[in-house]
Amino acid sequence: MPQGVPATVPDDGLTTRQRRNRPLVVVHTGDGKGKSTAAFGLALRGWNQGFDIGVFQFVKSAKWRIGEQTVLERLGRLHEETGEGGPVTWHKMGAGWSWSRKGGTEDDHASAAAEGWDEIKRALAEERHDLYVMDEFTYPMKWGWVDVDDVVTALVERPGRQHVVITGRNADPRLVEAADLVTEMGKVKHPMDVGQKGQRGIEW
Repeated sequence: MPQGVPATVPDDGLTTRQRRNRPLVVVHTGDGKGKSTAAFGLALRGWNQGFDIGVFQFVKSAKWRIGEQTVLERLGRLHEETGEGGPVTWHKMGAGWSWSRKGGTEDDHASAAAEGWDEIKRALAEERHDLYVMDEFTYPMKWGWVDVDDVVTALVERPGRQHVVITGRNADPRLVEAADLVTEMGKVKHPMDVGQKGQRGIEW
């Protein structure tokens, strides 16, 4: 795509503007670092364009407040106060439907994950957000807590102009096939390989 020019122009009956503005399903997967970071960077870009941002954070502990949450929530408050950017809603552990791997039984985790996905489906049906960040959502699909075919159907059939970004390792091939943009982040080197733990400002 030199200078942003598509390699091919499909014969789909759409105008250039219509094709450009199609809502996207984006998947960041692979073993490398940066999947969530890229998704939240996209959320910042969308906020700047006035998008309504909905973040649905799976797996990470409710006690671990990542830096992106603080920034995006402050931007949400800025929008409320000044009208700049767009609204931000953050759903995470302890918000009524997320779960912790450390507490409860496997059935509890599976039930909570299913409830979380049901909430996302309701939001999609209502066209509640312009951009959904479904962070680490590949894992409940991999563990069998959420039905992959149901996810794919809901994403493909979602109404309006809603962008969706899903992160996590081992993205299911059916999700990859349905997505419009897929990036696989491969690890070449990582500080943990030589015993260095995560650090402030880099991992959180």
